[in-house]
Amino acid sequence: MKRLSTGISVLDRQLGGGIPSGSTLVLSATPASQSELFLYEFIRARPTLYLTTLRSEDAVRDSIARTPLSIGDPKIAEIGGDAPLDQATQLIGTLPEESTLVIDPVNPLEAADPSRYRRFLNQLGTHLQNTDSIAILHALSGRHTEPTRDVTEYMADVVFDLRTEIRGSEVINKLAVPKFRGASALEETIKLNLVDSVQVDTSRDIA
Repeated sequence: MKRLSTGISVLDRQLGGGIPSGSTLVLSATPASQSELFLYEFIRARPTLYLTTLRSEDAVRDSIARTPLSIGDPKIAEIGGDAPLDQATQLIGTLPEESTLVIDPVNPLEAADPSRYRRFLNQLGTHLQNTDSIAILHALSGRHTEPTRDVTEYMADVVFDLRTEIRGSEVINKLAVPKFRGASALEETIKLNLVDSVQVDTSRDIA
């Protein structure tokens, strides 16, 4: 099966070459984390359709422009209002071959009628398979999440769980990959440095 890069070479190696084409990936992280840097790494790897559900299109472009990464020119669309699911469905149909779809965050779509949301995820999966693309659903795991979060993670092919912990004066970020459909999930977490980009910390923890 064709693998598509995450944009992070060390992580690609640990995942056996990247993410299988046709996959839906859930990136679960708290709102206060630097999880957006993951999205920008994926954008850097290939042509991208970026659907923003909370921030404005201008805010996303400004955030991307302030990163030191060479990202290119993703197509950014702001979806919201009363029918974000319908807007997302229409835009997904424009996804080109071997590209990346980002939905940032997916939370407002999870608030839709559960049956319509499940249908959306199934349609998304079919389109990803047909175009050899991947989707990144940025799932904020804050103080409140929709009941359909279980559905999001169940239907996803890959789950990235980013945990941010503050120990004294140190901010520690660890990535778990508990689900990797069609391959082996990672047995251990990966320590990350999230400053201007995503860097895998290869130093060993000494307890």
